[in-house]
Amino acid sequence: MATLAEQVQGERMARVALSMIAEPNDGASGHVLARVGGVETLRLIESDDPVPGLARADALMWRERLTARITPGLLGRVAETQGREFGTLIPSDKDWPAGLNDLGDRAPYLLWTRGATPFLTRALSDRVTFTGARASTSYGEHVTGELVAGMADEERIVVAGGAYGIEGAAHRGALAAGGQTLAILAGGLDRPYPAGHSELLNRVGDVGLLVSEVPPGSAPTRHRFIARNRMLAALSGATVIPEAGVRSGSMSTVLAARDLVRGAGAVPGPVTSAASSGPNELIRQGLATLVTQPSDVIALLDADAPGRAVTRPEVGRDLGQRRPSPGTPGRSL
Repeated sequence: MATLAEQVQGERMARVALSMIAEPNDGASGHVLARVGGVETLRLIESDDPVPGLARADALMWRERLTARITPGLLGRVAETQGREFGTLIPSDKDWPAGLNDLGDRAPYLLWTRGATPFLTRALSDRVTFTGARASTSYGEHVTGELVAGMADEERIVVAGGAYGIEGAAHRGALAAGGQTLAILAGGLDRPYPAGHSELLNRVGDVGLLVSEVPPGSAPTRHRFIARNRMLAALSGATVIPEAGVRSGSMSTVLAARDLVRGAGAVPGPVTSAASSGPNELIRQGLATLVTQPSDVIALLDADAPGRAVTRPEVGRDLGQRRPSPGTPGRSL
């Protein structure tokens, strides 16, 4: 019987197949893929040959994990993706976002897209991620709306994950201000999640861009939400968190942004509000720059833009010292 590698046609279909059998953010799969390409990765999954860069025991566990997901109908599912309303991007495509390459072995195998993929070719400084509490307060949503309106004024693209709370407020605010927005989903593009945001996310896909690293039909899972956070951080020049609890999953997006040497900003809030405890703690520890107005976000985005000789502080130093010049445009909150 022919192997999966023998039946797929080319690198794109091989990566489509890999996305159906390997979970996102799988370092072992990404390690092999980056070294030998998609077709050879599929071949190695179903062979006994040594796997470049993996010890024998690690290769055995990797194969067992992935071969269990190679089902008889897999090739049919791969074929069904061709010619649908969703596009795919692989690293050799012109619209592939270079910022994702900074993830190394944990870069996505491919991207599923719906909408304006040229958004992804813009400079990192043209995109800013907003993330935060799902159980946001009116304060957090108001501040988010003001900040994203300022991004629209500066023609920066607002990136978020489509969730309830802060992320939904970011998308709505960008659309209301006539700005550009991009949503990264943890499930398949044909299953907008949360269901209560289906109309909002469909509108984002109509006028902006929807992106996912998992194939159509995939359900969002806890692991996929966590994996998505690294993409939220990697796609933008800065990540801003208006509200979040200290243990919120969105806090990992800010930390991922710092690991990727991207800007990180946090909006201070009342000490009596649990929803502001995360941003307040990031600011206290010097892990995020104080953000109170759109010009603070622009300063974060432009700090390391080409042609600017700015040194980014090391982890642990007080990032709040980076402030915009008095002449920097921005509206007050």
